Amino acid sequence: MTLSADIKKIERHFVPAGFIITNWESLEPYFQNLAERKLASPGALEQWLKDMSELEAVVSEDACWRQIKMTCDTTDKNLEEAFTYFCMEIQPKLQPYADLLNRKLIDCPLTTELDQAKYFTYLRSVKKNIDLFREANIPLQAELSVMQQQYGAIAGKMTVEVNGEEYTLQQAAKFLESHDRNLREQVYRKIQERRLQDEQAMHDLYTQLIQKRDEVAKNAGFANYRDYKFVELGRFDYTKEDCYQFHEAVKLHVLPLIEMIYRKKKEKLKLDTLRPWDTEAEPEGIQPLKPFTDGKELYEKTVKCFEQLNPFFADCLRKMSELKHFDLESRKGKAPGGYNCPLTESGAPFIFMNAAGQMSDVTTMVHEGGHAIHSFLAHKLALSAFKEYPMEIAEVASMSMELFSMDHWNAFFTNDADLTRAKEHQLERTITIFPWIAIIDKFQHWVYENPKHTVPERTTKWMEILQEFSTDSIDYTGLEAYRKIGWQRQLHLFEVPFYYIEYGIAQLGAIGLWMQYQLDPEQALTNYINALSLGGTKTLPELYATAGLKFDLSPAHIKTLMEFTAKEMGKLY
Repeated sequence: MTLSADIKKIERHFVPAGFIITNWESLEPYFQNLAERKLASPGALEQWLKDMSELEAVVSEDACWRQIKMTCDTTDKNLEEAFTYFCMEIQPKLQPYADLLNRKLIDCPLTTELDQAKYFTYLRSVKKNIDLFREANIPLQAELSVMQQQYGAIAGKMTVEVNGEEYTLQQAAKFLESHDRNLREQVYRKIQERRLQDEQAMHDLYTQLIQKRDEVAKNAGFANYRDYKFVELGRFDYTKEDCYQFHEAVKLHVLPLIEMIYRKKKEKLKLDTLRPWDTEAEPEGIQPLKPFTDGKELYEKTVKCFEQLNPFFADCLRKMSELKHFDLESRKGKAPGGYNCPLTESGAPFIFMNAAGQMSDVTTMVHEGGHAIHSFLAHKLALSAFKEYPMEIAEVASMSMELFSMDHWNAFFTNDADLTRAKEHQLERTITIFPWIAIIDKFQHWVYENPKHTVPERTTKWMEILQEFSTDSIDYTGLEAYRKIGWQRQLHLFEVPFYYIEYGIAQLGAIGLWMQYQLDPEQALTNYINALSLGGTKTLPELYATAGLKFDLSPAHIKTLMEFTAKEMGKLY
């Protein structure tokens, strides 16, 4: 397969080339055309699908740019208003047409003549959307789209002062790597105290989101929002029981590894007790890893790293840079977190993150770079809908890249000792994320099964789940107030509910691909590229099989992967 990152914006044939979405009145005629058009032949149906795909790409990209611009600067009211306008004035009017067009496709007799292998997952998704659609949910979903962004506005204002300088919480986190334990504790407490200032605002926002989401689920005939969301997310290939199995496997096979990681950390730091501000620290005399100084250097070193792995991967980043599709550095007024935003019409996505010069930023960059490569590989697919791949494979794209790229991190580190430390950091992070994924997922199951819960009940349940997946390795004495609101730093709870277990499932897939890579790098990368090139045109088990993986959440499978990772970690210690 010849790969090229010289991606071209989709040429418009249905929507005029210069058309920009300003209001619903100018957009509606294109939807009316699709709704009223006669589908008299297989060729007419195929053309109708292409035109609908083109319109979807135009609308999707417009919405994405509104969100990108707003997250890059949460202080600009005009950007916020442009995003809110789309959510409140355009999106609600799109939904009845989307349902109408879905029904037109399913009801068309010619649809049965489409290549079922090619269209199976798309038609399955369309039928699911028809089943979920309720007129009453349109205004609720519009309100939710706006409310969910309030999390970024609240969190984006959070700063602390360290040594007389103001830092965002992401920037301040670098002090937690210092060998000065007093400074680490001071900064840790400042970050947590700053979060406590907005404890009530976060509680209030989450309560409102839960109530509105529950209403959406009940309108659609579901017992709770969890059951509704499983269908909406297209979780055709696993159930809530599989999630519970994953939770148990983490307790059985991951927590013992975490005990080992923190025991070694305590020995390395020569501490009697490990406290939460110690987990990222280095011993006296060892400087924190400094893989880059600013966003420009982070980009350049990542390109160099990707070039060694596969030149196509590097070309993807270069194309994005040429289009100015990066915003990498942390600053005040910028929303927290990081993401890769696919741009369906342009093809080349946008990477947003809050880099502050830390090792974790390298992981984020290569992670989002993996997502970006997925966007490039799927762009050639004929319909926009074919590019809507399940998150459980999307995160394999990103998490595998974290592990694949480790062999080429000499782009960031000039000496072997730092490179080894960086790999240790990565593998420790690969393992230590599992309990947090299980905690956040299990918490969400309870929250939406019990939507009428009070804030004290929520806090009690959170602490109970947190304790269930904790080890005795870290001493949290006196820090209970901070721990009680730990969930408030997880933006997924607010912005993308139930999207979190995917990270755990995908981490298993990523470790599986990394096992392949250790045996045959070329074959592993070929499997990776082949799977991502399919977009969402195959089922999740089929996508995993193309990548040479088993789609398996059983404790036995997880045990095998953890044993392999522990062996690889042993080579570094």
